[in-house]
Amino acid sequence: MNFYMVKKVIITLVIIPFILSCNKKDSGESNPPNIIYILADDLGYGDLGCYGQQRIKTPEIDQMAKEGMMFTSHYSGSTVCAPSRCTIMTGLHTGHCFIRGNDRIPLPPSETTTAMVLKKAGYSTALIGKWGLGNPGTTGVPTKKGFDYFFGYMDQRHAHNYYTSFLWRNEEKVELPNIVPNETGTSGGVATVKKAYSHDLFTEEALQFVEKQKESAKPFFLYLAYTLPHANNEAGRELGDGMEVPDYGQYENTDWPNPQKGHAAMISRLDRDVGSLLKKLKSLGLDKNTVVFFTSDNGPHAEGGIAHEFNNSNGSLRGHKRDLYEGGIRVPLIAWWPGNIKPGTKSGHISAFWDMMPTFAELGQADLGTKTDGISMLPTLLGKPDQKKHDYLYWEFYEWGGKQAIRKGKWKAVRLNIKQDFKNAPVELYNLEKDVSETKNVASDNPKIVESMLQLMMESHSTSPHFEF
Repeated sequence: MNFYMVKKVIITLVIIPFILSCNKKDSGESNPPNIIYILADDLGYGDLGCYGQQRIKTPEIDQMAKEGMMFTSHYSGSTVCAPSRCTIMTGLHTGHCFIRGNDRIPLPPSETTTAMVLKKAGYSTALIGKWGLGNPGTTGVPTKKGFDYFFGYMDQRHAHNYYTSFLWRNEEKVELPNIVPNETGTSGGVATVKKAYSHDLFTEEALQFVEKQKESAKPFFLYLAYTLPHANNEAGRELGDGMEVPDYGQYENTDWPNPQKGHAAMISRLDRDVGSLLKKLKSLGLDKNTVVFFTSDNGPHAEGGIAHEFNNSNGSLRGHKRDLYEGGIRVPLIAWWPGNIKPGTKSGHISAFWDMMPTFAELGQADLGTKTDGISMLPTLLGKPDQKKHDYLYWEFYEWGGKQAIRKGKWKAVRLNIKQDFKNAPVELYNLEKDVSETKNVASDNPKIVESMLQLMMESHSTSPHFEF
């Protein structure tokens, strides 16, 4: 073989593949990362130290924020559980998505989920925790909607009870040592014998799942849907204290009412376990190829014997769970991805749960294959200037007389009691740049903006056979 032939072979076998790999890396087409999405339940915008909380201690999540990115204008999909989770899974806001309230309506076969998109792209997919989008025997069970593995509660009311007598593993019932009189699969109940705390079981499952992925050639998607700090509403009604937690921990000797001690202890327990998961990723060497999100499904509750004002759970925001004011739908969001997300950054990018499906799809180099209301947030995560923005965000809610809301730039519009008169219910208008607490309704001073907001509300609402105003 002469010199020129040798040179040609070297170029073909070594140099060209090297150049191609560099180009692939530069174009963002490197191996897709693992994705973990941690969803708290009824955690308020002001419940974390990094978002201003003074009395409830959350050092692990605060450290996560220091090592990652905090979002200050991120919104949940709804102001209650099931529809909020539906927007995560379908990428559609509540004017378009299939499940718009807490009724037990399962996702139909026609609905494409985030898990299905990632699974098709080669991801191992797992859901641990609370589902709420389809009960046993329906078309909406997790294993029929893209999850390879599921462990937890299928029904959102069953999830009220942290000491349930059973959970589900895939579609098989797993008996637990707790005793709950008259328990069904669709109600929480109150345990008389309490031995196994469901949140702790979820953490164990999550750590084991991540451990198993270390040797896998496939990336993974873990949807870790914790139930803390949701109340056990049945215990709240029967006992006046629905904040079920094994112990009050560091809050034991405070002079707070017991439900408030339990609420704080729940949040600190959640914080501890988020820290355990991040430490596990680091110890396994998976941290630099795993992006972790932490958020909450809606604003803080006032259930189970607590008052959300006691520890300022909604910060400076107005309202709480079941409101479409900021306190009901603006939630914390922290994104953590060592080596990719610049540490200690804050973003005011206006985003919502329906952005997660396109964001995960872009992270996973996956074909969405379905229409969404979302916009990928990956440019913001990577500190790039080409982030597309929403013209507006929209919500609708069917309880408490029916409500609608729009966030458009600095403006926030809210309509209440729309079941009485859907077309003519008045619009409240707030300037969030000057009045984030929504204390001054400026609708009368801005009639043209009010008119445009009402028009957007009408355009964003589609009819549903299951949810009507």
